[in-house]
Amino acid sequence: MCFLGMAPVQQASAATAAVASVQQTKQATGYVADSQGPLIGATVMEKGTNNGTVTDFNGFFTLNVKPGATIVVSYVGYVSQEVKAGDNLKINLKEDGHVVNEVVVIGYGTQRREAVTGSVANIGGEKLNQVAATNAAQALQGRVAGVLMTQTSSKPGAEMQIRIRGQRSLTASNDPLIVLDGIPFMGQLSDINPTDIKSMDILKDASATAIYGSRGANGVIIITTVKGTQGAPAKVTYNGYVSFKKVFHKYPMMDGPTFSKMRQYAGIYQNSLDESESTNTDWQDLYYQTGISHNHDLSVSGGTNGGSFSFGAGYYKDESVVPTEGYDRISVRGNFDQKIGKWFRFGLSTNNSYRKTQGVNNMYAVLGSSPLSSPYDENGNLKRYNALPADDQIVVTKETVERDKDVWMSENKGIGTYNTLFAELKCPWIEGLTYRINVGLNFRSSKSGSFTGTGINNKDANAVNSGSIYENQTRNWAVENLLTYDRTFAEKHNLNVVAMYSAEQTTYEQTGASAQEIPADYFQYYALDKATGQANLTGYNYWQSGLVSWMGRVMYSYDNKYMISAALRSDASSRLAKGHQWHTYPAVSAGWNIARENFMENLKWIDNLKLRVGYGETSNQSINPYSTLGGLATRNYNFGSTYKSGYYVNSLPNPELGWEYSKTWNFGLDFSFFNGRLSGSFEYYTQKTNDILLNVKLPDTSGVSSYTGNIGNTENKGWEFSLNGIIIDNKNGWNWEAGINFYQNRNKLTKLATNDPDGKDEGNLWFVGHPIDVIYDYEYVGLWQKGEEAAMNILEPGGNAGMIKVKYTGDYDANGLPTRQIGPDDRQIMSMEPDLVGGFNTTIGYKNFDLTVIGSFQIGGKLISAIHSSNGYLNMLSGRRNNLDVDYWTENNTGAKYPKPGGIMSSDNPKYGSTLGYFNAGYLKFRTITLGYNFDKLQAVKDLGISRLRLYATVQNPFVLFSPYNNESGLDPETNSWSNENTAVGYSFGSHRMPIVGYNTPATRNFIFGVNVTF
Repeated sequence: MCFLGMAPVQQASAATAAVASVQQTKQATGYVADSQGPLIGATVMEKGTNNGTVTDFNGFFTLNVKPGATIVVSYVGYVSQEVKAGDNLKINLKEDGHVVNEVVVIGYGTQRREAVTGSVANIGGEKLNQVAATNAAQALQGRVAGVLMTQTSSKPGAEMQIRIRGQRSLTASNDPLIVLDGIPFMGQLSDINPTDIKSMDILKDASATAIYGSRGANGVIIITTVKGTQGAPAKVTYNGYVSFKKVFHKYPMMDGPTFSKMRQYAGIYQNSLDESESTNTDWQDLYYQTGISHNHDLSVSGGTNGGSFSFGAGYYKDESVVPTEGYDRISVRGNFDQKIGKWFRFGLSTNNSYRKTQGVNNMYAVLGSSPLSSPYDENGNLKRYNALPADDQIVVTKETVERDKDVWMSENKGIGTYNTLFAELKCPWIEGLTYRINVGLNFRSSKSGSFTGTGINNKDANAVNSGSIYENQTRNWAVENLLTYDRTFAEKHNLNVVAMYSAEQTTYEQTGASAQEIPADYFQYYALDKATGQANLTGYNYWQSGLVSWMGRVMYSYDNKYMISAALRSDASSRLAKGHQWHTYPAVSAGWNIARENFMENLKWIDNLKLRVGYGETSNQSINPYSTLGGLATRNYNFGSTYKSGYYVNSLPNPELGWEYSKTWNFGLDFSFFNGRLSGSFEYYTQKTNDILLNVKLPDTSGVSSYTGNIGNTENKGWEFSLNGIIIDNKNGWNWEAGINFYQNRNKLTKLATNDPDGKDEGNLWFVGHPIDVIYDYEYVGLWQKGEEAAMNILEPGGNAGMIKVKYTGDYDANGLPTRQIGPDDRQIMSMEPDLVGGFNTTIGYKNFDLTVIGSFQIGGKLISAIHSSNGYLNMLSGRRNNLDVDYWTENNTGAKYPKPGGIMSSDNPKYGSTLGYFNAGYLKFRTITLGYNFDKLQAVKDLGISRLRLYATVQNPFVLFSPYNNESGLDPETNSWSNENTAVGYSFGSHRMPIVGYNTPATRNFIFGVNVTF
């Protein structure tokens, strides 16, 4: 089959030569692994010759050798082994030295670390699981330079926002591609049990990601799950822990005496009949609980003759400190691969999960409740509500929430199944040539339901009930055909060639309904069709999209000294307009390992010193399907005496809609000194994104609100530095290793479709020459004081001492006084980008003890705190409802930060109250401190057949240092909400959202006790 294209006579001649060659050689086959599973990219050489190969993605190799030959198996960081050539060899290498895990997955193949020419970071599953987390993104925080994990919700089971080297697009997706066991993953990271992960490889620059085409525009995270070991006996592993959660710090609300004093000073509101000066209720104490979480994982792995297997199941339950809130996940995964004969292998990998998120959260009612009011009436019974001077405040405590949990509920249930099948055929006549087919079959469904019973959350005990339900499902298939040629010639020439053709299709469906006046509360949201009140069908959606691709890549290295890689990929997307669906991406990168040059041979302390440079192009088509076609929407109207619904055009078609594409340069330096005891890398990159996909607003006179076009450019540039060191190496039983990384990214809009000559789009807060995410508001500079009336009367007519003073940008007269009052022209564009972001980790070991500390830090940047801002309605300083406990201005406290209570107001808040919500976002955070003890060496443990036994205790989120926000409020400086959530009035950032601190589930400090055991 490998003689296709030859003439018949040529075929016969070639076949005869091939048979003669086979008769003079013998085929050696086998499997190379370590204690954790297959070793990818191990070198297999026929001793005394230049004949060699490397192990494949599953640790297998095939090599034609002379009869009686000896083969040498080597792998960086491991002791080499020599064995007699044979069939189905099982070779287990032992670690040696400090440089391990030196092979990385780069997409459709692997490379040894020293041969990588693109920007690729790797973190092993063992290090990943040093942090007990719901999903891998939480465990990855601060561990990889250039990868920013941002919390967008503090509720159990919430996903994190992942950004690799900043954001590029305005309205299209900035999320990276996730590849699970070789196939693009269509689920969420929380669907994957972190303990099932063997390694994560992060491709950061376009020279590395271009091989994934349009899907790799925002970076690629490749996840490889745990596999078995060929020929190894079955081993059983259990990992489990229990966690106790406490609130990291309560929201800093006023207590009774403090609130009463502020209210009296403001002079706007008087105590209501439900309030008393003798009452001092801490509503947060009545609401929070100790959250108890636990995780259990059980797996079985091993191997057969020519194959391996691994199966596992896990259960994770996360209980919040907010009553009824929680997250449950059941996961089942399995994989096996089997060799049949000498040329054929096949296998399957499956990851499945059931998840449930539940609970209601009314933090605003808890925080806004007056501390002068009580939840109980004179008979000791819980009240329905408390009447405040201007509001009726619902009573919310742990007791009321648990009492009403069956009639006040919100939950989301879902399943996901992600399956990859592969078959691999080696060409017997051409060594190193392999054909492989990967088939991905994926399905994900979700059902969200909510119900509010009769009179729940309402002053009126007879208020009608309501319910809603939304269901969606996503189906995806993908097929990849791969042809790979991988050979080592004369020991020094390594050549890897890959060709691929693939196709995939995704289908999405969503339905929804809501209704009022459901006959009985016990129906909850399951019988909306029985409702007698208003009912609506909402949220219906359907789309289908497809992608067809071809790709070719060549990687060559000479003597591990000079390396070059070139790739070309072309994608066709159904989401874009006819005639613009295809786009081709080139990528090229090169490396030079200076340490292997002859002039460096006397510098024995330098193990590796490699320069890298890469250029690549990627593109983005992550917009809603059918955006090229325009859209229709419905509108209700009266036609005479008849109520009708009609259609109108809400977006115009764009038959010229094409790809958003980026061009990236990457420059890198990798180094390793002192036999691997000190290693690291430095990177500098620039990325320019053109033809940004954007919903362009149209004038009202057009009759249409917008259309989707390729209008706008952005730019990202930055640098990254990582350093790892082994400080003490087994000296008198002591070991100490540490690592640190830090990076900086700068992005800005360089072009934007706008009618403003200065490139402003105030509605979306986009400004040419500035970052994508900015604050556009007045800038707080202090408070007006007595004696400043001359300037204040001009800038703030009718103002008062103690009100907020904002930056003035106008002119001054001859007397040094401003010439106008404060107005919209004084608003400032303020960047939210940090000056520096990074992370650190260290592990100290003494004999069988180990202590690990993991943390992260940020210098500069802006943090938006909705609870301090006028958007949160918790810092009104009027006494209307409870207030943050802040340092406010009085005649006897003129150096305060916050304005005078009862001063000039705007929408029930201090004028310019939004400026109070902007903080320096810097912090140094210790995320995890773990103390463990290994019992492996105890004879009593070995006698029980236990090969590994470790007990550990962990404290998560123990403390925060150097945080202006934490210093003032005591709160965790990490964001916990999207800007349109968990505030009384959502922030308006137009077409995009930004993370903020809102009144969401509070951050917690967790105490974990766990065990790892293997039989």
